[in-house]
Amino acid sequence: MTEPTPAITTFRDFNIAEPLLTALDEIGYETPSPIQAQAIPPLLAGLDVLGHAPTGTGKTAAFALPLLSRLDMQDKNVQIMTLTPTRELAIQVAEAYQRYAKNIQGFHVLPIYGGQEYSGQIRQLKRGVQVVVGTPGRVMDHMRKGTLKLNGLRALVLDEADEMLRMGFIEE
Repeated sequence: MTEPTPAITTFRDFNIAEPLLTALDEIGYETPSPIQAQAIPPLLAGLDVLGHAPTGTGKTAAFALPLLSRLDMQDKNVQIMTLTPTRELAIQVAEAYQRYAKNIQGFHVLPIYGGQEYSGQIRQLKRGVQVVVGTPGRVMDHMRKGTLKLNGLRALVLDEADEMLRMGFIEE
């Protein structure tokens, strides 16, 4: 992204859903980081974004906040899927989604990764989740079994895509 963005000084300068802004206030987020200021507007507009920033600069919030703002809470299908290279990152990202969306009534996020029983994941998928955060292998397993349906998918995030490629997930 090389286009200059207007001066953004607070998260309220974005068109982010009010329940998310309330959560950000409670968390203590005040000023968007550069990756957030650059990524949030195009993601809110439904555009594709490729972002690169150092660890600890708020990349998760940069994609999660605008995508959560665009959720249809009447739709219980998976609308956002975030793929991560490791279960630890899947858990961390799922927790971030939950923290940001804590004021959104009926919101459900599900981390899916290997090393967990399928039955609990399948039960939650049947109940309905708006966001799935998972590792490529387990996500593919669920897709092959028909337990993860993506016909309502609105956004796909490849978090640490370079790491997934290095780990050999190129096929998936």
